[in-house]
Amino acid sequence: MKTILKNGKIYVEKNNFQEAILIEDGVITKVGTNEDILRSDADNIIDLQWKTVLPGFNDSHLHISWVGDAMNSCNLTSAKSIDEVIQLGKIFIEKNKDLAVLYGRGWNQDYFTSGEKRLITRFDLDKISTEIPIVFDRVCGHVSVGNTKALEILGVDENTVIDGGVIELGNDGNPNGIFNENAVGLIHSLIPEKSDNNIEEEFLKAANYALSVGITSVQSCDIMNSDFKSMFNIIHNIYDNKKLKLRYSHQFNFQDINDFKTYLETEHKTGQYDEKFLSKGALKLFKDGSLGARTALMLKDYEDAPGTKGVAALSHEQLQDLCDLATKNGIRVITHAIGDGAIESVINAYEKTMKDGKNPLRHGIVHCQITSMEQLNRIAKLNIPVMYQPIFLDYDIKIVEERVGKELSSTSYAFNTLYKLGAPISLGTDAPVEDCNPFPNIYCAVTRLGIDGKPVGGFYPNEKMELEDAIDAYTIGSAFNEFKEDFKGRLKPGYVADLIVLDMDIFAIDELKIKDIKVEKTMIDGEFVYQK
Repeated sequence: MKTILKNGKIYVEKNNFQEAILIEDGVITKVGTNEDILRSDADNIIDLQWKTVLPGFNDSHLHISWVGDAMNSCNLTSAKSIDEVIQLGKIFIEKNKDLAVLYGRGWNQDYFTSGEKRLITRFDLDKISTEIPIVFDRVCGHVSVGNTKALEILGVDENTVIDGGVIELGNDGNPNGIFNENAVGLIHSLIPEKSDNNIEEEFLKAANYALSVGITSVQSCDIMNSDFKSMFNIIHNIYDNKKLKLRYSHQFNFQDINDFKTYLETEHKTGQYDEKFLSKGALKLFKDGSLGARTALMLKDYEDAPGTKGVAALSHEQLQDLCDLATKNGIRVITHAIGDGAIESVINAYEKTMKDGKNPLRHGIVHCQITSMEQLNRIAKLNIPVMYQPIFLDYDIKIVEERVGKELSSTSYAFNTLYKLGAPISLGTDAPVEDCNPFPNIYCAVTRLGIDGKPVGGFYPNEKMELEDAIDAYTIGSAFNEFKEDFKGRLKPGYVADLIVLDMDIFAIDELKIKDIKVEKTMIDGEFVYQK
């Protein structure tokens, strides 16, 4: 099957645009002028009407199954106060009267504009219901709150201890309902298990949304506990039966080394992967939490919370053991690290796995937010890939200087500096923490502004990325993480025909409008899988 796309503004690479593409059996065979390409025979010729065409985006870190789950849960992202959180919960219960557990996610105390600006507690959730357990996740996913009923069912008291997590106590010495880091898994145990069919439906719903916003590949962390066989089977079933075209690469999370060893003896040996549409992927670890929840691990105390340095989800020793075992088995490791303390620990752990300072497995860092110049230089020297989420600036610019001070803030979220230092960087959204729509993400990368257009001039504007650099990081940069930069991420001969057609010319419009761009068509493997 031969297809020609003509009359386009096709982005090939920086300073290189072409008019037409010839695609044969899902692979680009030629790119050039209309005149040149139209000399070839084709089964199908499509007129792009001079629309801008980019390679399909590759989200370097998200949770696609969680996106689907969030679509069917109580959405708390709009809440501007504790009272609104309570009201949203009541409305959801009213519309879903047979709930055994009320689960919601997305609240953020830093967005509260009235009433108390604090973490919600069990006493707030008790105002929604005392009859059924309630579990409400903060937007970051690193803090979860349960009502009194939830704590009673779990049997949690002031003596309950979770390794790598904290169950907070109130002024009365009793649990106040707030769970963070590894303790979140305990309160999540209350959420009823879904059938494999329900999980698959949610997964496909989220994946189809991703296609509609121009994502053609995802590197997704959906394996999150020791009972991993079911989720692997669901994803295998989707791809074995060709239910989805979205390219998928695993980021499987095993904090317990025994769970990782079980994986090595089972799925790692027996799982079937074509490495085109379904890829075995990487071991995903969590070293710390989030800046907003003050669980990101810092080298020094938080500026606005003396005595607090965050939470280590893994000790140095646990992290090292997992990295060593993965390296021994030829498995890439990517680690969630936000605070400079977590990043220091991860760099050290990776360096100990390397010979002669080389990083052949491309062990990487997810988020990499709070950094010193010394750390940035080490990351570049060791060629450690970094998976950034520029959209996090929309929220974090409101709090980062208060949390860590101006000096450290000036070398943090250093997308441009690290890119110019030569480190491999890629972009993603960590959805559902943020919407997986790539265009607000790119907007934040190139403007250093929040979605509201503030601060004037941009937050540390020296870190603004050039537009082409941001697009490359989101495409060929993300493909590099997967060792797939030789066949996807560019619109060049020999690369798969994964591309998107935009409703506005991203290279010509005011950069403030980048966040508003919509995708008209998404193509994967030479086939349009979404059309507006």
